[in-house]
Amino acid sequence: MTGKRIATGAALAAGALAVAGLALAPTAVAVTPQTATITADCGFFGGGEATLTATQNGTAATLTLSSAAITAPVALGADSISSTLTLVKSGGGTVAFTGTKNPAMAAGAPVTVGPLAGTVASGDSLQAYGGSLRMTVFGITITCTATGPQSPGPFVFD
Repeated sequence: MTGKRIATGAALAAGALAVAGLALAPTAVAVTPQTATITADCGFFGGGEATLTATQNGTAATLTLSSAAITAPVALGADSISSTLTLVKSGGGTVAFTGTKNPAMAAGAPVTVGPLAGTVASGDSLQAYGGSLRMTVFGITITCTATGPQSPGPFVFD
């Protein structure tokens, strides 16, 4: 009887460890590259190099833009910027990533917006060049555009 309890306990422990291992295993990367850089022009509000970071989970995708060259015009509270990042699909069309996610920023601080949510299809190849980032802050819309193709290349979703 004691042998059965030990065997059952060992089997349960092994099963629990296997489940925990699966739960803690890293998820597969579905979008490549995960990061890309662009040079953005935001008119009066500045411009320069910006980094785009992409994630994907099925058809749901997010993009975050951060830039030390583009700065906050005034102090901004967390989640106070309404943003739409529009990327161009190879083959035609666009995909919009939207949201109001951003960290709190002091006046003159580097700008970060996102993660902004969008929907993608398997095989979508998306590029910032030809698209735009529109940020609305206190009723003022700031539009940034990429001045050339992103590097190392477009985001390709699995």
